[in-house]
Amino acid sequence: MNQISFAQAEHQNKKKVTRRERFLAQMEVLVPWQRLIDALVRKRPLMQ
Repeated sequence: MNQISFAQAEHQNKKKVTRRERFLAQMEVLVPWQRLIDALVRKRPLMQ
């Protein structure tokens, strides 16, 4: 019988933040993507 303890159950809910996630969060603060996309679309509209 393999029961998990309360400590193990609590630990399973915590996820380690990866370097990629941390990098993307920092980039979002430095360069708001929507503003960047809007600026690019104004310079070169999408072909439809």
